[in-house]
Amino acid sequence: MSLQYIIDGYNITNHPRFPERYKNRNAPAESLAGFIRDNDLTGSSKNKLIIVFDGYPPAGSCYDSGTIVFSRKISADEKIKKLIEERSGRKNIIIVSDDRQIKSAAGSLGARCMSVGDFIGSKTASARSRGKEAAAFELTYTQIHDINEELKKIWLR
Repeated sequence: MSLQYIIDGYNITNHPRFPERYKNRNAPAESLAGFIRDNDLTGSSKNKLIIVFDGYPPAGSCYDSGTIVFSRKISADEKIKKLIEERSGRKNIIIVSDDRQIKSAAGSLGARCMSVGDFIGSKTASARSRGKEAAAFELTYTQIHDINEELKKIWLR
């Protein structure tokens, strides 16, 4: 079954590990959605995503109500709790936030929690390390010994 990510929007956009190039104070919702999409942070395309922001959407803006949600008259924390309560299959819900109250409420409702640092670092770190994996590899003792023997033959003639 697919996963449902419910993300505390401002919790991520204000996090120190959130990349500077995605910080857009005029359009934080679009910036965060772009960051998540560009880095494939939710994994499979079958996994669903809801990003929750405090307050009201900017005047004249049009958002896909399924992906970007504004809490309006209540706090984002309360909106996240309501979203969890409204859904079945809560064990497949992952809440991304560093807010202890949200994590506690989510856990008591049967949802899983992930810290913002883990969420941001989960794929972005692995993407960065993919390039390094090709260059960094481990040699066995036997391989090191064989290489040294070959170098002795070449350099110590």
